[in-house]
Amino acid sequence: MRVLITNDDGIDSPGLHALARGAVAHGWDVVVAAPEREASGTSAGLTAAEDDRRVRVERRELPGLAGVPAFAVAAHPGLIALVAAQGAFGGAPDVVLSGVNRGANVGRAVLHSGTVGAALTASINGARALAVSLDVPLEGADEHHWDAAVAVAAGLFDRLAASPVGTVLNLNVPNLVEAGEPKRAGLAEFGAVQSRVKDTDDGSIDLAAVFVEGELPPGSDAALLAEGHPTVTPLRSVSEDLGVDF
Repeated sequence: MRVLITNDDGIDSPGLHALARGAVAHGWDVVVAAPEREASGTSAGLTAAEDDRRVRVERRELPGLAGVPAFAVAAHPGLIALVAAQGAFGGAPDVVLSGVNRGANVGRAVLHSGTVGAALTASINGARALAVSLDVPLEGADEHHWDAAVAVAAGLFDRLAASPVGTVLNLNVPNLVEAGEPKRAGLAEFGAVQSRVKDTDDGSIDLAAVFVEGELPPGSDAALLAEGHPTVTPLRSVSEDLGVDF
């Protein structure tokens, strides 16, 4: 398997490095290409070309990944997945691993995630893909158990590689030393945390993160993750809806 590792937290993210090390340990042929800076919330968006219609790429050496080609790219993860499929970083990948993201990606809000967006883009361009996220708050976490998330992901590697081209899995892992086996889960309507407009008085929009009140839908990714279980959800990428009579 030729494998691309990407993310939306940027090339310097320890979650990215941990996932790449896990793929190398699994015996896969790995290349890393990730945004040069934070690109969260970019979905499957594509950055515009620069003035000369070229996207800047810088070769990097990553910790614990001697000999693994790694590139910092001035682009969103969706574009990185797209150009990788066209041979931008060597041969087209058979598998794209996106993450490990800092923070969960659950519910229908995965639509907006750059981590998931890269996986979905890869899936319509000839690869199988796995998005991996660690359920930690953006601020205040004492420790991030990246390797525990990678251990759960690695348990899915062979099944993913044997899956049909176009398969997409979204994996969320609680921030525990040992997380256990993932449970298959449906998408919640919303995640456990949502954004709300807090203030627009000065001509700008101020967003606040708020926790969802009430019980999360039983069996959903948000509910199971809140209970301390890793969750895995197969996703369907863009396709026509044959059920609509129009």
